Amino acid sequence: MTKKITILICCLFSATFLFAQQEPTLNTIKISGKIVDAATNQALEYATVILKDIKTQKVSGGITDLNGFFNIQVPKSRYEISVEFISFKTIKFPAQEITANKDLGIIKLKEDAASLDEIVVIAEKSTVDIRLDKKIYNVGKDMTVKGGTASDVLDNVPSVDVDPEGTVSLRGSENVRILIDGKPSAMVGLNGADALRQLPSDAIERVEVITSPSARYDSEGTAGILNIILRKGRANGFNGSVNVNVGDPRSYQSSVNLNLRSEKINLFTNFGYRDRRGPGRYNSDISYLSNGIVDSTRIEDRNFDRASKGFNGNVGLEYFINKKSSLTGTIFVRDSDGQNLSTTEISSFDPSGNSLFNSLRIQDEGETDQSLQFSLNYVNNFNENGHKLTLDYQYGVDKENESAIITDDRPETNTTDELSIDKLFQADYVLPIGKNSQFEAGYRGNFENLTSDYLVTLSNSDEFNPSNNLEFTQNVNAFYTQFGSKVNKFSYLFGVRAELTKIDVNLLTSQEKFTKNYTDFFPTVNLGYEMTEDQSFTLGYSRRLRRPRSRSLNPFENRASRTVISKGNVDLDPTYTNSFDLGYLNRWGKLTLNSSIYYQHSTNDIVRVNRQEVRLIDGKETNVLVRQPINLASEDRMGFEFNANYNPSRKLRFSGSFNFFQFKTDGDYSYEVTNPTTGTTSTINQNFDATNTSWFTRFDARVTLPADIEWQTRLFYRGPRSDAQSDTEGILSANLAFSKDILKDKGTLVLNVSDVFNSRKYVTNAFAPSRDNPTNITNQSFQWRMRQISLNFTYRFNQNKNQKNKNSQEREDDGGGEF
Repeated sequence: MTKKITILICCLFSATFLFAQQEPTLNTIKISGKIVDAATNQALEYATVILKDIKTQKVSGGITDLNGFFNIQVPKSRYEISVEFISFKTIKFPAQEITANKDLGIIKLKEDAASLDEIVVIAEKSTVDIRLDKKIYNVGKDMTVKGGTASDVLDNVPSVDVDPEGTVSLRGSENVRILIDGKPSAMVGLNGADALRQLPSDAIERVEVITSPSARYDSEGTAGILNIILRKGRANGFNGSVNVNVGDPRSYQSSVNLNLRSEKINLFTNFGYRDRRGPGRYNSDISYLSNGIVDSTRIEDRNFDRASKGFNGNVGLEYFINKKSSLTGTIFVRDSDGQNLSTTEISSFDPSGNSLFNSLRIQDEGETDQSLQFSLNYVNNFNENGHKLTLDYQYGVDKENESAIITDDRPETNTTDELSIDKLFQADYVLPIGKNSQFEAGYRGNFENLTSDYLVTLSNSDEFNPSNNLEFTQNVNAFYTQFGSKVNKFSYLFGVRAELTKIDVNLLTSQEKFTKNYTDFFPTVNLGYEMTEDQSFTLGYSRRLRRPRSRSLNPFENRASRTVISKGNVDLDPTYTNSFDLGYLNRWGKLTLNSSIYYQHSTNDIVRVNRQEVRLIDGKETNVLVRQPINLASEDRMGFEFNANYNPSRKLRFSGSFNFFQFKTDGDYSYEVTNPTTGTTSTINQNFDATNTSWFTRFDARVTLPADIEWQTRLFYRGPRSDAQSDTEGILSANLAFSKDILKDKGTLVLNVSDVFNSRKYVTNAFAPSRDNPTNITNQSFQWRMRQISLNFTYRFNQNKNQKNKNSQEREDDGGGEF
């Protein structure tokens, strides 16, 4: 693999020099400046600067960055300069001879309210915006997620994969931090996978993929950060949209987005309701071996019938205290009910195929999930150069209740009641130094309190009862500082973050208490070099960690199956990771390529392993698989990825991504197995040394057909992968969508087919206790959701389809964008 990485690095640098433009000659000058909103002095990102060479009639130009700055390199000549931004009045500078570097200073654009209904967008912004520090996926442009959920949105983001069970991974790693508007949130809930399926895609404006976070961000998440930005109206006056979706299998969704903005206030709301049904299938074929020979076989066929109804609402009020400061309060509420019915047919056979027993297991589970979150944000822009103070307070409550009645030859009932209360305090201070330097410092306090009561009622009181009552407290106080500057073509951002963590785990059932305290420092380095306006390199280093969550620490057993059980491990310690990322960005006219090579070294790695236990089931000794997280020695992960956008015309747009990675795990695990009949104990030693390569790729095409019908196709393939205990097959899926604007462009119809070939299935072979000497081999097939066909209708009033949210960046993530 080392040779492969070396070749890749050589290819990357070779491409750089092949496509690099010549260094600027003495005939080249730079035109720079900053563009802001005249009313609020907020920087305008994506404002367009157009340069027309009077002598050659050649037109060139550029766009502003996150902070409103532009820096355009052109030959010496006589230029006519104009500055444009959607819904703002264009400013034109008279033709002038420019023979030396020229700074146009701060250019203030005034809003042109009369033009809102007559905007013509010359070049539609691509679905994925590529930055030096992050990739931004704009949800509004994507038809294939209309009527979907946050989980569907993330599954279409470059570098991200969501498996059929809802687990989110970034560059092949599941240890990714998910934030809402730059902060931990009750919206993600107690169970992240389930919560993401409840948040409608229509509530999401964009997703930011941050693979080399600076010190400003939490250190949590060794693979990086996914920051989900919710919609916040920014246009003046009263405007909004209504969205209705129907689908098969049953899917009814509706949402309303309303916005009222004046000189002093901005009121924005989003309400949504959904009623969905999701059939699915699970098959498990377990072969039990004795001395390498099959002793018996157990087959479980399970059908899911999941129904859920839910409401979510988000109401925010932004008050403009003056032109430099504002106060924003937001309330988010979610209330959902689910009913999951699973029917499992269980059969067992001897080696000759003779039936040993048959049974039917029915699990009827009800679930309620309620979330309430209040947040308060204060922003003070001391001046228009970026001197800024931001204060945040957030309070969230999440309640979850699950109750399951299990009917088979040994009926049982289990219930789970969980309550989580989270508080956040945050302060961020930004001080520009000169024109090209910036100092930042801040504090964040996260305080989490969770109680979980898990109760199992068995028909046979003599059987093992996994009931458990847990109290979990985690307090994290973090301080950070960073400094960045730009010197000619070179830019840097150095930072360090200190986090003080205290975790208390109280097992009330067994009257055991565990306390863990640790203080850690997390340095970050981000370097950038702009060879030309269209070509640049980035190099990032960050130290990050993965804290075990409450569910990973809670030793209760999941009772979905009598022979396959999941539980937590109260002895887990954090995983620490050193990450390196080398990126390359190049634009060749209509083609944009963003690529990177990355390497991560993790110690104390948390891995969920399969171990074997012998338990009495129906009076017979039975091997039971227990899945439990443990700390292994280390893991090395390396890989490369590239994302490309090609827009040959307004009617034809392509994008694609490819990610290849290898991970190498080193570690041994020993545990004891006790025979329930004889009481004898034996020690099992497992070696988890493994090297595996895998990859996934995504392709997206958007075509404008006759009658202005938009056609979008998305293909995704995740390659097969292996580890010390399992082999997983590859997965191919395809989505298809057609869109048509109606009602004088105020309405849009979208027909969407998700998983066209009904092929999104998770198939794996697991070996326990080890691949080399298994006592049982499990073949599993799982399909969470069948093919979905839906029709979506959106109606907009007092707003244009392509209207730009001009201030959507002013409260971006937690304190602003990267330097």
